[in-house]
Amino acid sequence: MPTWRDRVRRIADSGYSTLLVPDFPQTQPAPGPMLATVAALTDLRVGTWVYASPLRPAWLTAWEAHSLSLLTDGRFEMGIGTGRPGIEDELRDKGQPAVPPPNERLAQIRETVRRLRDLDGPDRHTPVAMAVYGPKARALAAEVADTVTFVLGDQPRGEVERLAREFRAIGDAELALAVPVIGDTVAPHMAPPDTDPAAWRAADALTVLPDDPAAAAEEIQRRREEIGFSYFVFGADFAERFAPVVAELSGR
Repeated sequence: MPTWRDRVRRIADSGYSTLLVPDFPQTQPAPGPMLATVAALTDLRVGTWVYASPLRPAWLTAWEAHSLSLLTDGRFEMGIGTGRPGIEDELRDKGQPAVPPPNERLAQIRETVRRLRDLDGPDRHTPVAMAVYGPKARALAAEVADTVTFVLGDQPRGEVERLAREFRAIGDAELALAVPVIGDTVAPHMAPPDTDPAAWRAADALTVLPDDPAAAAEEIQRRREEIGFSYFVFGADFAERFAPVVAELSGR
């Protein structure tokens, strides 16, 4: 843990705005304690990327999110989605016999956000980020989310541009882009372990960035200007290498 705390401080010193953690129960410390610790050690914003809605009752997720918003003086953002591929097997392994179908998971997200807004009251607004792909999820995000990220893999640039245009027609949330592949490296927990970086690059997928910081900065700026992405997420293993990217693009 001391090594982890040192790494968090280095990330903060490199100019990043936010540290995000995934929701993988029993494979890492729980998001709440991790993020509260980060917020106490640094001035970073913190968030979940993302809570899997079927893992907890809506009231419990909302209570944890509201608590983190209070403990961090408003520096917490609640990322939430219906669950990564394979979530059904994970739920069964953890003893949940009835796995809710996707439409019920979306309803649970709506209920979680509703309860969070009730807990926040009129004087606090905990930002909500939603991971979406299908039209029903996008419609819900347009209604309740402050930030939206599309669940992507090897979809080509043109398809992502279309998704962004269609979303802009129904909502004005900030568009975020998760980039799990830097060069030939796949970030843990951000993409399947069998991801083929060469194939994704050949498809012109936006889930890939070059590992050269100057080239990455140029491509990020292109995605900002041409598609409207303004929030970029990549794995912590590249945080120090990409510090020059943050320095160059911060505040633009």
